[in-house]
Order: sequence, then structure tokens, then C-alpha cells
Amino acid sequence: MDNPRQEKVAVVEEVTAKLNEASAVIVTEYRGMSVGQLAALRRQLRPAGGEYKVYKNTLARFAAENAGLPGLAELLVGPSGITFINGDAAAVAKALRDASKANPLLVLKGGVIGGKVISAKDVEALADLPSREVLLAQFAGALQAPMVKMAGLLQAMPRNFAYGLKALIDQKSESAA
Repeated sequence: MDNPRQEKVAVVEEVTAKLNEASAVIVTEYRGMSVGQLAALRRQLRPAGGEYKVYKNTLARFAAENAGLPGLAELLVGPSGITFINGDAAAVAKALRDASKANPLLVLKGGVIGGKVISAKDVEALADLPSREVLLAQFAGALQAPMVKMAGLLQAMPRNFAYGLKALIDQKSESAA
């Protein structure tokens, strides 16, 4: 851009900052959706940690280049909305997928997670993942299981010894009587 207007520079800087802060970004096409439908989508995404914004594609492409995400620029074709994720990416992907099922005008295009560009199928797979809390609980359970087994084994040794000793004492007292 030769001698860009200050407003455009500000938008590019804003999008660049949001891209750098976000843990993940998902791009959707919103062609044909009303303002009310977009507002409802924003309300759905907010509790999950997602922020849905619409920018001019040219400015968003410049911002993607500035943020070091050149693969994101390929997704910014046609009417594109960008979901910036600060939180659980699976929960936001699930909310977007559910919204796209409820409203076929919302189409998942792909996104970026950890600097890697992902396709629409990858976003669907991300939406199928359980939430972060469930994954952490499953991980904790997997860590706990061997320790519980070991504790049971360590408890069984003295308990079995005590049962054997009691049986021996009972046998001796019966033979003495």
C-alpha cells in the first residue's frame, strides 16, 4: 500500500495485535447472514472465549502477513468473518459448528492454531474434541489409576498376612482344645 490512510493502518494494527494475542483463529464465510444473526453468533461465541469480527479482506491479509501467518491470507476470500479465540479452542469450534448447522449460510473455511493453518475438516475435528476440563479430568484419571492399583497391592500384602496369621492361630487353638 502506497501512502495508506491512517484509518486503514489502525485497522491493520488492530487485527495484527488480535492475531498475535489469540491462541487460535477460525475463519468463516457469512454470505447472506443478517446483522441480527451475526449478533446472535457473537453472543454464542463470547462465553466460550471467542470474538467474531468482520474486516476488509485486504486489510486482514496485510495483518496476517504482519503477524507471520501467511497461510491465513489464503482463507480470506469472499465475505469472511474472523473468530479470535482466547481460551478453549475446542469450545469455540463447537459453538461455530453448531451455529453453522443451525444456519447453513455460515460456512467454516479453516483457521490457524499454533501458527499452523488448518482446514475446515480440521475445525470440525477440533469441535468433536471434549472440552478442556473433560480432557484434564481424563488425564488425571489416567494418572491416578496406576497409583490406586499400587496402593491396593500394598494394602493387600499386610491384610493377607494378617488373615493367614489369624487362620494359623485359630487352627492352633482348635487343635489344642
